[in-house]
Amino acid sequence: MIKNDAWIKESAQNGLIEPFEPSLVRRVQLPTHGHKPGHETPVISYGLSSYGYDIRLSPNEFRIFRHVPGTVIDPKNFNPENLEPSKLREDDNGSYFILPAHSYGLGVALERLQMPNDITTICIGKSTYARCGIIANLTPAEAGWRGHLTLEFSNSSSADCRIYANEGVVQLLFLEGEECEVNYETRRGKYQDQPEAVTLARI
Repeated sequence: MIKNDAWIKESAQNGLIEPFEPSLVRRVQLPTHGHKPGHETPVISYGLSSYGYDIRLSPNEFRIFRHVPGTVIDPKNFNPENLEPSKLREDDNGSYFILPAHSYGLGVALERLQMPNDITTICIGKSTYARCGIIANLTPAEAGWRGHLTLEFSNSSSADCRIYANEGVVQLLFLEGEECEVNYETRRGKYQDQPEAVTLARI
């Protein structure tokens, strides 16, 4: 069964999502920048929706895959040199990273999750980005998992695209089942307690 807004709100009080926005945020007040006063601006929505929660992209880090001659990406022995840090940029519309055309990048969620033993969540892409050619990989956070999700994006378009930090980037759907015998924590999952930083592939 998919969980609704009332359940998400109640569970957030027990640490499901931190920080938590109890409604869908569509506009924010930008801070003063230099001598320029702050102003209200629309954002790509984040926060609580009817049957899900839209999490934000952290401004801490975004990395883009690049070709290193003579190397092959190996998920069993991942070479961090295949990932190039992307600069956080800023203008009147907010802070953002640029994902080049036909490229693949990794970011991290601003919010920290702590999954109950009878809940698994899946990440799905937001339609605003999908309509710009950005595809968010469908990834799970299993029962008992906690930390900041590493998020994966591909730019399928022929144009560079902005991905905004501190704004909604994927939606979480929470699925309830019977409580499992062995959860992510008790099996000592390899991605437990991920920090607010991109976590590379590991075995």
